[in-house]
Amino acid sequence: MDKIPILKMGEFLLVTIQVDLYDRLALALENDLINMVSKTEARGVLIDISAVSIVDSFMGRILGNIASMSKIMDAETVVVGMQPAVAITLVELGLTLTGVHTALDVEKGMELLRNKIGYLPKEEEDLYDDII
Repeated sequence: MDKIPILKMGEFLLVTIQVDLYDRLALALENDLINMVSKTEARGVLIDISAVSIVDSFMGRILGNIASMSKIMDAETVVVGMQPAVAITLVELGLTLTGVHTALDVEKGMELLRNKIGYLPKEEEDLYDDII
């Protein structure tokens, strides 16, 4: 069975979906990702869907489930790279993707995750320690 790679980047997990997801692969990703959040104690999940051209209601529900489960496990979820046609389809299907934050690209998504968890770069952390 195919697997979508999940990369750990510091406190975050990065998933780049390069293929259109069929149901079994989407469910496997959901399961693998939530297990990785638990195992790595990740604080954020970034899902890059820039290569995905079609999102159906099932895929939308999977993204929402991932965000909900991650939130319960103290991790934020950001979806990046959504193509205009995908956004239009989601709106037409009435899917709101509750709990899913969005950004245009990976860089902006990482910045959003850092802001959501209150991340301070090491240099700023050291400055903050000096002030206290």
